[in-house]
Amino acid sequence: MTTGDEQWMRAAIAEARLAEAEGEVPVGAVIVHAGEIIGRGRNLRETTQDPTAHAEMIALREAARALGSWRLTDTILYVTLEPCPMCAGALVNARVPRVVWGCDDPKAGATQTLYTIGNDARLNHRFESVPGVLADECGALLSEFFAAIRANDDSRDGR
Repeated sequence: MTTGDEQWMRAAIAEARLAEAEGEVPVGAVIVHAGEIIGRGRNLRETTQDPTAHAEMIALREAARALGSWRLTDTILYVTLEPCPMCAGALVNARVPRVVWGCDDPKAGATQTLYTIGNDARLNHRFESVPGVLADECGALLSEFFAAIRANDDSRDGR
């Protein structure tokens, strides 16, 4: 972890809070190049009804437009939740060299927890994985979001 990792993760957390305010699962991401954010994303699957509208995918698209290239070398992705297989694959394809995430994803984590896509020697690119930056804060966002959903569901069922 570098000294700037927490700063950039806080920007990803801000994106996650925007997602939560829109009724989305609170996952946020930013892509940093040369000390500035060139891509931002937040989970928008429900809003767009697009299964690929994960925070990382949206940030990747925005960063590619900003740089005018799909090759995102010399960038760092910060995301509040460990990337899933789709997002990890996109990070490999985009040549992102470093991926920093907050909390692990025990159900779909593809950079360390269930799979290690970013470190698979069979692929043409690998990335450095940095887990656990502001993990407690990132995890609390998700835990509180799902606890609120369960509480609302229980109250509607008369439990």
